Amino acid sequence: MKLPSFVLLLHGPIWSFVHLVEEVDARPDPLVSSLSVPLSSPSPAPLTPIPPNLSSMVAFSPGSQEGSENHHQMDPNKKLLIALIVASTALGAIILSLTCLWIYQRRNSLKSHNENPYNSGSKYNSSRMRSNKRAVSLMDYKSLETATENFQESNILGEGGFGCVYKARLDDNVDVAVKRLDGGSQDSIKEFETEVDLLSKIQHPNVTSLLGYSIHSKTRLLVYELMQNGSLETQLHGPSHGSALNWHLRMKIALDTARGLEYLHEHCNPPVIHRDLKSSNILLDSNFNAKLSDFGLAVTNGSQYKKNIKLSGTLGYVAPEYLLDGKLTDKSDVYAFGVVLLELLLGRKHVEKLAPAQCQSIVTWAMPQLTDRLKLPDIVDHVIRNTMDLKHLYQVAAVAVLCVQPEPSYRPLIADVLHSLVPLVPVELGGTLRVPQPEFPVDDTTVPSSC
Repeated sequence: MKLPSFVLLLHGPIWSFVHLVEEVDARPDPLVSSLSVPLSSPSPAPLTPIPPNLSSMVAFSPGSQEGSENHHQMDPNKKLLIALIVASTALGAIILSLTCLWIYQRRNSLKSHNENPYNSGSKYNSSRMRSNKRAVSLMDYKSLETATENFQESNILGEGGFGCVYKARLDDNVDVAVKRLDGGSQDSIKEFETEVDLLSKIQHPNVTSLLGYSIHSKTRLLVYELMQNGSLETQLHGPSHGSALNWHLRMKIALDTARGLEYLHEHCNPPVIHRDLKSSNILLDSNFNAKLSDFGLAVTNGSQYKKNIKLSGTLGYVAPEYLLDGKLTDKSDVYAFGVVLLELLLGRKHVEKLAPAQCQSIVTWAMPQLTDRLKLPDIVDHVIRNTMDLKHLYQVAAVAVLCVQPEPSYRPLIADVLHSLVPLVPVELGGTLRVPQPEFPVDDTTVPSSC
């Protein structure tokens, strides 16, 4: 690496000064040499023998003789002081040069970051996107096209705002999900770049993994790990209507989702607001482990107050203060989480149509009944009704009520929600609840009769 000129200038005097000190140390002491010449004095006196260690206590400057006895020997304290001054000056110069070198490298690093084509919006066309943790690979478009059977309709797993998600099998027989974003709109490009940028930095068991991406003309592809059980929305509101999700599995999904959000809010640097949390963006693997997906609308600095950010999200999950005033904080994600928790609890959609031009949100419908302990058991999803401890049901309802409070300051932090849910999930599913094993009835025919 080529060093800047000012660093070289600083290094030059330092090493010259060090060589000068070495030369002075090797030079014979003029004071010691002059002692071999008789000195004239008003009252001659015999010369005092010179201590053998005097020559090692020589000053760094030869000085000048003026024929006075005061200059025959240099004060050791003075020599020590000079040595300390020289050492301090050299050390200070070294520290200054290292500081300048660090500043230079820092400026070069920032400059290279700003010149990175990825930061230039739609002009980005790099072969790899790197982050502090890992790199997301550029994948061959033709190979992905073949893996999806030319994006055959029968391979569609779901649909999003800018395209569809397809099931695909790669050459090494690995099944993946491929999201196809069509069109070159600024919003589409921005979401693609945000998704790749964030997911290349984020690694967490409850956040979906991005395996690669591809750019072909105006089409952009994102390749993810395949989640075999689809989305939470499909499980709850699809053909099965939640029949595969018992009470404990639903609490596990809620806990996994809370863990993913807690990672984004508390452990990412800078913090991240998902901004589009909903049941269709919570994916489930073969063991019903839940993972957050679709980070195209996410924004950083999640713990800081945000205002005047373009309104985005899904009606029914968007927090009131963001919808009405454009105020966005991490509490906006907490509100959306509360809506998802109500879906898990009640089995209803986030918004339901009452009439062709009239809709009702799950929050509006449920709030009057959630705090009534007599009504609450009757509005629970019929699939799980009467299958849970009522104390646990009341606790989950209380958490949901707090999360969907209109005033954001009344909502808990997602970390507090997480701590409230952990005791409700069995140990084998990632919580701390110890479920008693059912007692099997004793078969009387196997018990020997007494005489």
